[in-house]
Amino acid sequence: MKYGEFLDEWMSGVKANVKSRTFRRYDCILTGQVRPQLGQIEIENLDAETMQRFVADLSRRYAANTVKSVVAVVRSSLAKAESLGIVGHNVMDKVELPRREEKLVECFSAAEQKKIEKFIETSGKEKYIGVLLCLYTGLRVGELLALEWQDIDFEKGLLTVQKSCHDEWRDGEYIKAIETPKTNASIRVIPIPHQLLPKLKGAKKGSKSPYVVSGKDGKEISVRSYQSSFELLLKRLSLPHHGFHALRHTFATRAIECGMDVRTLSELMGHTDPTVTLRRYAHSMMEHKRMMMNKLGKIFQ
Repeated sequence: MKYGEFLDEWMSGVKANVKSRTFRRYDCILTGQVRPQLGQIEIENLDAETMQRFVADLSRRYAANTVKSVVAVVRSSLAKAESLGIVGHNVMDKVELPRREEKLVECFSAAEQKKIEKFIETSGKEKYIGVLLCLYTGLRVGELLALEWQDIDFEKGLLTVQKSCHDEWRDGEYIKAIETPKTNASIRVIPIPHQLLPKLKGAKKGSKSPYVVSGKDGKEISVRSYQSSFELLLKRLSLPHHGFHALRHTFATRAIECGMDVRTLSELMGHTDPTVTLRRYAHSMMEHKRMMMNKLGKIFQ
């Protein structure tokens, strides 16, 4: 059996067990990177040398994190082939992977953040309440747009993240598709800064939608549409272009600057492991580390 033929069978099983977004990502990876190079090879002829050359070729053309994503899909497919007895062992276990590259964290400075907040305060557009929420809770854009008013306990000042969303192309337009969060750690409860509660209560009073963030007359907003609105906001304020995810990074950076410990920050952001938080925001923690060390140094004065 050719590997490409096995992938067809494997994907039919995968479709029933993963989210639609994950299935599309797998299919894109297989179509773009895997099938062209490996699809016509007999599956039993896929040895470690062949797969190492495959990974080396990918590494010359793509970033390390992209290569890891491709390898993860291939490894998963071959694990299934091994469990079915089609191959004797998973050859990907013997393949060396490229070194992981941590993405550059982009965030807004404190002055830029204040400029954004001032604009939102005077704009009168309720949909921008989502930008404030991200700045002060670290929500991902999918979590933000899936957030409903019922997910906020105004009496206790708590926000519960229990779902996310992504865009799906249906009937000639992108619509919001609700799904469960990507990991168990993403399901979390976040205390809302009390300064933000009056703004949220005001937004709820004028809302015509069950969702916290909505468009005119309560119309649902797609992820792409909200990201575009944010880009226009930055242009209007003559601020440097950063993706919407920069709001999440800004929250983390401000939290560290305020002295928040890494474990607490990790739980608030929905990271599976505090070391992920530590590695990603190490540069932001340097000033905090310096302050703590200088505080320690006062003992010797």
